[in-house]
Amino acid sequence: MVEKQVKVLLKTGLQARQAALFVQEANRYSADIYLEKDNKKVNAKSIMGVMSLAISKGTDVKVSADGLDEEKAVDSLSQIMQQEV
Repeated sequence: MVEKQVKVLLKTGLQARQAALFVQEANRYSADIYLEKDNKKVNAKSIMGVMSLAISKGTDVKVSADGLDEEKAVDSLSQIMQQEV
């Protein structure tokens, strides 16, 4: 299991379009991937789960993955959230 704390730098946070892109990227990996905010943990491959966290810019979240490609998954998803777009 790989875990990483990430500060979301996306201008709109992880809302709508950015959340969809995040989930799309998460689904490229075979590992089980989770996103956690304020002790609420959701499946990062679920658009409804990710949207339910209401992640805005400046929010600290934890990305965790467990599986064959866990390190690649966590690195890739962390980079998405740290883009200042």
